[in-house]
Amino acid sequence: MSGHLLEIGGLTAFYSDFQALFGIDMYLDTGETVAMIGANGAGKSTLMRALTGIIRVGSGNVMLDGSRIDHLDAPDILLKGVATVPEGRRLFPSLTVEENLLIGAHARKGDGPWNLQSLYELFPILAERRHSPGTALSGGQQQMVAIGRALMSNPRVLLCDELSLGLAPVIIKDIYAAVPRIKAAGTSIVVVEQDIGQALKVADRVYCMAEGRITLKGRPADLSREAIHDAYFGVQA
Repeated sequence: MSGHLLEIGGLTAFYSDFQALFGIDMYLDTGETVAMIGANGAGKSTLMRALTGIIRVGSGNVMLDGSRIDHLDAPDILLKGVATVPEGRRLFPSLTVEENLLIGAHARKGDGPWNLQSLYELFPILAERRHSPGTALSGGQQQMVAIGRALMSNPRVLLCDELSLGLAPVIIKDIYAAVPRIKAAGTSIVVVEQDIGQALKVADRVYCMAEGRITLKGRPADLSREAIHDAYFGVQA
């Protein structure tokens, strides 16, 4: 295998008899932010679930730093260093902001850059609302909690599923402003995003999906608007 931090080769996945992913090949290098773009139903969230062990892969493999992880259960994949910010945030409604953050620390192994203090420096509003119920926060603040909860495990890879979904543009800007600081602290990032413009701004490389397949890949500067449009909607060349 190559020296990629995360590498996916020939990955397929199914929901019962329905095939959702078809031979996905992609990689993430240390220090990168990779964006996965595509329309609703393209297979992006299914890919995230497969990478985190929530659904089983049909064939192919997922390698983390040269070791296979696709056969592992979700808790073990988290312990290996792959954390996720799920679509819809999914905070625990009975817990405070700080308690929701601390839930993410149960998979921590050794010391790392992320703890309550560093997260409150990243998202100061969470320090102010630390004793509030997580679900009493605005949508953007809840997204910050979901990101912080994932970071509390000090992951090597952070998978972010639809960070901007349902949020106002000014809030989206605040959320994405944290990405360079997260990357600088040593975490490589995969961002699933329907907003093409936002994805191109934040990503070192982009993959486009349609109907469970990779339809385009490359660096943002190398991809034309027409090519992205066609790949996004699954238009065949």
